[in-house]
Amino acid sequence: MRMRIASKTKKRLYFIAADYFRFWANFRLKKWNPKIISVTGSVGKTTMLSLIEAQLKEKAHYSHNANSAFGISFDILNLSGVYGSKLKWFYLFAVAPLRSITASHSEKYYVVEIDGERPHETEFLAKWLKPNINLWVSLGKSHAIQFDEQVKNGNFSDVSKAIANEFAWLSRCAKDLVVVDGDNELINESVLNIKAKVEKVYSNNLLAYDVKPDQTSFRFKNGTFVFDRPMPKEVATQLMILEKLTSYLKEKPVYDMSELDLPPGRSSYFEGIKGLSIIDSSYNAHLLSMKSVIEMLNEIKAKNKWLVLGDMVDQGDSERDQHEELGKIIKKSNADVIVLIGKRLKKYTYPIIKGQKDKSIVTFENVSDALPFVKKNIVKNQVILFKGSQYLEWLIEKLLLNKSDVAKLPRQNVSALKRKNSRGL
Repeated sequence: MRMRIASKTKKRLYFIAADYFRFWANFRLKKWNPKIISVTGSVGKTTMLSLIEAQLKEKAHYSHNANSAFGISFDILNLSGVYGSKLKWFYLFAVAPLRSITASHSEKYYVVEIDGERPHETEFLAKWLKPNINLWVSLGKSHAIQFDEQVKNGNFSDVSKAIANEFAWLSRCAKDLVVVDGDNELINESVLNIKAKVEKVYSNNLLAYDVKPDQTSFRFKNGTFVFDRPMPKEVATQLMILEKLTSYLKEKPVYDMSELDLPPGRSSYFEGIKGLSIIDSSYNAHLLSMKSVIEMLNEIKAKNKWLVLGDMVDQGDSERDQHEELGKIIKKSNADVIVLIGKRLKKYTYPIIKGQKDKSIVTFENVSDALPFVKKNIVKNQVILFKGSQYLEWLIEKLLLNKSDVAKLPRQNVSALKRKNSRGL
């Protein structure tokens, strides 16, 4: 009981503090007065944000590394978040009023990524920002652990509906246009009877998809998008949403995506030792994103392919079924070697896939335990894909041909390096 009261108090304090920064950020936002384009969904938000940046460039300001109730206010006020000492909170509280006067943004558009990590956070932001345009790219059980309580309290029949309701606030509050994945039933139900115009995109509008370790192309009726990195087929949804957005804004679409700048750990390509082609998608993992990169690897033609996966975290009561579903997806993989790292994969996923004669399957509880096996068994010119938690970037680092590429891996900030050091990494 005491823990439950403490948890509720902490949640209230979160929004009380967030409301303080929203108050001051709103002064700045009203003076700036941009057209607001919000991006939300379970996976693919950051990719969508980067795709828009490749199109609109300097015409917009982008909320990079800021997608929460605090982060977005800090972004508008030109403040950085709390990294390192928690004493910085005192500075942030003190300087926010001043920044509401001095912070300067003048771009025509504000493209803002909204995560919806906890109940009522998207609602909090949607009712404040009231975006002109909302782009809803996906729906899955991301941060499911945060929504378990809503299901237990009887507010929703399952976690997916609770999460859908949270994301839907942006569409309900959107003024002009909402663009969504038309193939997703729950998303479609969520945008019924809203005041904004609704546009939908469908997977069958993709005419051709071709992926290599260092290149991808997506062909649609109006043109072909080309990337200099591997991209999952599901990115077609974001690209179709992008076409809808550029058409609405009367912007000429850019199909050459060679200048696309994605954050680390999202379909990054690196050259490795022994001629390895390394694909790094290790930033995070949910079932949707796991499925998309595994299917991407299936499409890549190579003589020897490895799949190195880490646990999916923050799944709450869905943890077991999500990892078991992952096992069913892996069974359809054409990877030659499967490396599972983490206690959840070992407990729930491995029993689903063990005994497959066409694959070599190994499990490790820690990433450091996996290193000797990987170094001993990798072969020349193979493709190796990394996806999931457990600090897989530490393992990637050991396989890079160019050590300067370490800076392009995820979790290279001071606090992340300290956490890795505490684990002997």
